[in-house]
Amino acid sequence: MSLKARITDDMKTAMRAKDTARLGTIRLLLAAIKQKEVDERIELDDAAVSSIVEKLIKQRKDSISQFQAAGRDDLVASEQAELAVLQAYLPEQLSAAEVEAAVVAAIAESGASSAKDMGKVMGLLKPRLAGRADMGQVSALIKARLAG
Repeated sequence: MSLKARITDDMKTAMRAKDTARLGTIRLLLAAIKQKEVDERIELDDAAVSSIVEKLIKQRKDSISQFQAAGRDDLVASEQAELAVLQAYLPEQLSAAEVEAAVVAAIAESGASSAKDMGKVMGLLKPRLAGRADMGQVSALIKARLAG
């Protein structure tokens, strides 16, 4: 079953269960998927759907930090609930050791030796780790490896 089909099935389940919070988040996700499909006139595959899920998760994390800074605990709670629903659609996350191993392998494979070569390494890692690791952390790890 494709990721998009799974999301649609989960929406129907949430409707039957009258789980309004979950239903709202899933509808938001499906609207973002449909918007992308309409804009680009294509049918999205699982990788593209995962990319949209990642984007929405990043938005939720940014919102949570902003709401915490403003002392809006009520909004933080709702954003965290949405975040939990969205994270269920990401593939299994890699452990820190697996990410570290992938970074070391990509640096060796690309022959990177300085921070100038960071783009080469990221180019190799992005398709391999997309959706399975926080690319911001991967970038920091590459930077640390190439600097030292």
